[in-house]
Amino acid sequence: MRTTIQQVRDFKAKGEKFAVLTAYDYATARIVDRAGIPVILVGDSLGMVVLGYESTIPVTMDEMIHHTKAVVRGTDKAMVVADMPFMTYHITVEETLRNAARFIQEAGAQAVKLEGGVTVADKVRKLVDCGIPVMGHIGLTPQSVNQLSGYKVQGRNLQAAKKLLADARALESAGAFAVVLETMPTELSAYISSKITIPTIGIGAGAGCDGQVQVISDLLGLFTDFVPKHAGQYARLADLIADAVTAYAADVKNGSFPTLHQSFTMEEAVIEDLKREDESP
Repeated sequence: MRTTIQQVRDFKAKGEKFAVLTAYDYATARIVDRAGIPVILVGDSLGMVVLGYESTIPVTMDEMIHHTKAVVRGTDKAMVVADMPFMTYHITVEETLRNAARFIQEAGAQAVKLEGGVTVADKVRKLVDCGIPVMGHIGLTPQSVNQLSGYKVQGRNLQAAKKLLADARALESAGAFAVVLETMPTELSAYISSKITIPTIGIGAGAGCDGQVQVISDLLGLFTDFVPKHAGQYARLADLIADAVTAYAADVKNGSFPTLHQSFTMEEAVIEDLKREDESP
């Protein structure tokens, strides 16, 4: 049975910290799921770490649906949460419902994630009323990177901090079951976490959150363009992969790959008959 939204809420009620990770494909999702991660986020960060875009803004619904389907197929126990892409939940409530429903019905996700607080609370409320679980996301919202003038820490002055607290409360009131707090001061995220009843999931927001989320490509050292300050790099797989690829290419060049172990054989008599018939006048 998959992790439920009630179980996520219970983590906070019990004071139990929990980990969330992104995944974008079947194989990675299977590993993460078997490792016991309770919530997997199919983040629109795939635009940068998988598809090579400069930001998350170009990511489309069809791309997100495609990757979410793969992650769902690779999991049995984790709750799969899908990011709604840029401008797929901003225009009308009806369009928001239609797009969110695709993630649940077509892709098989158990919940969706929206960026924003007060400004999207009405959409969150409608989704929840229609039976679609919603995870919120405030602070540094990557889809608004142009409006924010870059990837900057949010909430450092009083006015900005008050806005983020209001955003968190608006999402809680609208029925979101959890909220991501991204790139904000540790003191602020801890205070927000203490003032709302739903779990907070931090990324670049310090240890005061109820849970933490990381991009799997950062965690494993697969994405080498840059390493965010908040990333916990637990492996350097890019280096291992580069070494393996280099060794493979060298073995092919010098003739040591493939060996008999990686090859298939046939009866010698058959190949001799083939040669005889082929070479006969």
